[in-house]
Amino acid sequence: MRAQPGRPRTAARAAVGLPDGFRFYDLRHTGHTLSTPSGATLKDTMVRAGQSSEKAALIYQHSDEERQREVAAGLDDLVRAERAKCHKDDPAHHSEEVAES
Repeated sequence: MRAQPGRPRTAARAAVGLPDGFRFYDLRHTGHTLSTPSGATLKDTMVRAGQSSEKAALIYQHSDEERQREVAAGLDDLVRAERAKCHKDDPAHHSEEVAES
């Protein structure tokens, strides 16, 4: 495979043995897409991609069943922590439990 003169990306692709159809843009897209499951916010993605619009950054935001389970588990953890805190801070609630026992 011979690189076209004047095309640095073509030469780089050929030098490392990447297929002709490989696009360096795909690396950019993959990197930004993978940043989301690592915990990056929409704003983080915008900064990393050099974008000023949320609409453009939303291209990299994907959600699947696994992520939805993670979100649900996180919400469950927050609710349980808040309920435990309220339970601990409410002396009247403790006296009711003792009376029921």
